[in-house]
Amino acid sequence: GQDPLLRPGAGRRRRAGRLVIAFALRLAVGGGRAAAVRLLTITAAVAIGVGLLLSTLASINAVEKSNDRALWLNSAAASRNETAPVDPLRWRHSAEYYDGEELLHVEVAATGPTSPVPPGVPALPKAGEYYASPALAKRIRETPAVQLGDRFPGRLAGEIGAAALPSPDSLLVLVGRSPEELAARPGARQFTTIATALPAGCDGNECPGAGVRGDAMTLILSVVAGALLFPVLVFIGTATRLSAATREQRYAAMRLVGATPRQITVISTVESAVAAAAGTVLGFATYLLLRPLVATVPFTGRRFFLDDLSLTPVQVTAVLLGVPLVAAAAARLALRRVTVSPLGVSRRVTPKPPTAWRVVPLVAGLVELGWFVGRRPQSTDGQTAAYLTGFLVIMLGLVVAGPWLTMAAARLVAVRTSRPATLIAVRRLADDPRAGFRSVAGLVLALFVTTATVAIIGTIDANRGVLSGDPGTRAAVEHGVLDDGPPMTAAVPDRVMAALRAVPGFKGLVVAHANPDGVGRDPEDPRGWEPVLTLCSELATTPVVGHCAAGAGVAAVPHHGLLDLRSRTGTQWPTVPLSVEEVAKLPVNALYVTTDGSKAAMEQVRTLLSRAFPDQVARMVDDWGSSQQQQLAGWRQLADVVLLTTLPIAGCSLAVSVVAGLSDRRRPFAMLRLTGAPLGLLQRVVGLESALPLLVVAAVSTGTGFGAAAMFLKSQMGYDLVSPGAVYFVLVVLGLAASLGIIASTLPLLKRITGPEAARNG
Repeated sequence: GQDPLLRPGAGRRRRAGRLVIAFALRLAVGGGRAAAVRLLTITAAVAIGVGLLLSTLASINAVEKSNDRALWLNSAAASRNETAPVDPLRWRHSAEYYDGEELLHVEVAATGPTSPVPPGVPALPKAGEYYASPALAKRIRETPAVQLGDRFPGRLAGEIGAAALPSPDSLLVLVGRSPEELAARPGARQFTTIATALPAGCDGNECPGAGVRGDAMTLILSVVAGALLFPVLVFIGTATRLSAATREQRYAAMRLVGATPRQITVISTVESAVAAAAGTVLGFATYLLLRPLVATVPFTGRRFFLDDLSLTPVQVTAVLLGVPLVAAAAARLALRRVTVSPLGVSRRVTPKPPTAWRVVPLVAGLVELGWFVGRRPQSTDGQTAAYLTGFLVIMLGLVVAGPWLTMAAARLVAVRTSRPATLIAVRRLADDPRAGFRSVAGLVLALFVTTATVAIIGTIDANRGVLSGDPGTRAAVEHGVLDDGPPMTAAVPDRVMAALRAVPGFKGLVVAHANPDGVGRDPEDPRGWEPVLTLCSELATTPVVGHCAAGAGVAAVPHHGLLDLRSRTGTQWPTVPLSVEEVAKLPVNALYVTTDGSKAAMEQVRTLLSRAFPDQVARMVDDWGSSQQQQLAGWRQLADVVLLTTLPIAGCSLAVSVVAGLSDRRRPFAMLRLTGAPLGLLQRVVGLESALPLLVVAAVSTGTGFGAAAMFLKSQMGYDLVSPGAVYFVLVVLGLAASLGIIASTLPLLKRITGPEAARNG
């Protein structure tokens, strides 16, 4: 006797399913202003998250492509034992510098018509011509030849194509030589095949194209992705719960009139999936808009080619399908109470309070980082497992422990206050701390990320900042060998000395002579290097590297005396019992030239030395610290990206959460107003409910950030944590003040949503 429509067959079930989906779509897009706001908010949250996720994936892909573009530079190491029926290519490479940037100088010579040709050039340069990367060619055109162009004899035959360059900023020159000339140069090799893979077991000298370790960059970018996506996920979850109470009541009413749990599940899932699908599509558009900006972020020390920021088909498919599915699952979990019973909404009781076990993940993450202090993993994979896991577990632990910390703080305040607004607020927090913490979860994570990032980068910068050098040493150029290698030359030609002294901005010059007998050697020097011998008359012209005793003619200067990045003005070097004439006849290891510090003077000195002694490298202070300083600059830029992204997202999450809470509780608040509670009292209640968990968990988050940073720095680098300075604390105070301002800005809504009609129709 049951209506057949209540027991449909397969065809009717499919038709009923389509009707339910159509009904859900109509509710999603035509459910009034509240539904439209919820739909747009979820869409925006998903779009931001997808855009950031895709940008991170594209950056990881770009690192790999950048490394692949540099593989050809390892050809000499890859071809040690190869034999092929082609003419070998003779090759020599060296690292030079210009204005603090590394310049890779590659010299090549064809031994026959079949010699291999590197990528990026149409043919091998002939003797007397060279190819330059676009960035270097631009500098050559814009810079006086005495500062740069004179280092490369001959004419510029063309520019090296992108296929051979890791970055559009790469400084690379491919110089043509004759086979006989190149064969006589130290370090020259020959090979018959251009490398297309990284050779096994080659060091940085043999493999100038080793690139950035992809696994290390994956670790860094994974942490950045987690730092960016955690607040976004909180934002999405907050947006999904907009008007949750109203929706629960609507779905419960549907259950009471006969809707099945499955139909309710479909309706709630479709409503969120529509917004997630729209947000995913907009996320791809956001990614396309972000690509030019992301390409300028020097993750590897230099920019990316825009085309290198691309996604694989697997990544595109996974994001297109995965994000809507995850959003649908989140909606299903958020509204699971309604599907249990049509009276589930009416039968609400105080939720079970969180237990202290929620603190375990947070403690576990800190303990895991602490365990590796003094036990740093040697491999990059081991470090990835150790540090990435630790930070992600701590971030998860803050989210899990937040409700318990909120409840504990609320109960503590309840014991110590008698004010009505405070009592109402803390009792509500103690009864449902999850809802109270949910509104500030994004900000808590942003604060942890901010604290840890600023503390780590600030400490590294403080410890490595000495690489920037003192002003006196920054104005100097060193050229030659300052270790136990063979001497640079038997003597410096007079024409070279005259040319150096004629450079505008020249200040002084020290010739570092070899010390074959070890005169004046420091027996406590752990490296056992012999000091170089210098004339005191020359040291007098370069006080930045120290001075001699009164009346002395020759001094023994240890290697670090000429390499130190700090001024040695007050240092007196030991006198050597040798005559000036005897020392002047000794071979020369290096030249140390001081200038007025201008770029023109230093680069002209470098160019003169490079042409006079092409087998050695001329360096200045900026060069010694170039790679590390560039890396630090990249890390600082990453930190700025994290801060500028997470804080606004967390602020939006806070605003949406507070508004959602007001909307869901407008009927109880309206009833309180009808019973005589003043509007100011209710506003103080709402403000305290949001401010208390924010301030309490923010303090825990800040302390956790400093603790995690300190353990990472001690384990990975052996550094003690350095205070981030006043700027950080001002930023935190301003961030908390802005958060409290966001909370305060939502309070006027109480007057509008708690009128008599809310009590009657809620």
